[in-house]
Amino acid sequence: MSKVFRTSLPLRTAEDTDPAVSAPLKETQAKMGMVPNMYGAMVNLPALLDTYSHAYGKFRAESGFSPVEQEVVFLAISRANGCHYCMAAHSFVGDMMTKVPAEVTDAIRDGQPVADAKLEALRAFAHVMTESRGNPTPEQAQAFLDAGFEETHILGIILALSAKVISNYSNHIFHTELDPAFASRAWTPSE
Repeated sequence: MSKVFRTSLPLRTAEDTDPAVSAPLKETQAKMGMVPNMYGAMVNLPALLDTYSHAYGKFRAESGFSPVEQEVVFLAISRANGCHYCMAAHSFVGDMMTKVPAEVTDAIRDGQPVADAKLEALRAFAHVMTESRGNPTPEQAQAFLDAGFEETHILGIILALSAKVISNYSNHIFHTELDPAFASRAWTPSE
């Protein structure tokens, strides 16, 4: 594999003297009980963390997908983008918070089809949207719609893609170390 860029920017903390950095990290600490390394990286440009948090929150609240479907979308996008950090984090969230069946999470992690037909259609379409840069064929879109989704769900996937580009790409340039909470679900992209 060719060498890839690694930023020299530090992971920032809630104790940072810059309130634009410390305030969102303190808020995260209060909500999550921790400051994920990814947040400490992204907050080097506070607008990046703010934009990510806004898009992520809007996807969770308004995408029209169930919590299990949301994790399928995030995992499919993060796998297509090869993000070790988000694959581990969303596997953990799927296991602990949204109760995604392990066979669903593990199939996505392994690059295999999901046994549940509707979730497989969702996984496949989120992957297509990522790989095609938002240019699915009419047949690919119709297969997604035929599985029981609406056209507004396509917009929800675009919203998820927006959030995941921010987090996946930030993790790429930081080579973000997994937090201990996510380490049990570590994942390495296949070559």
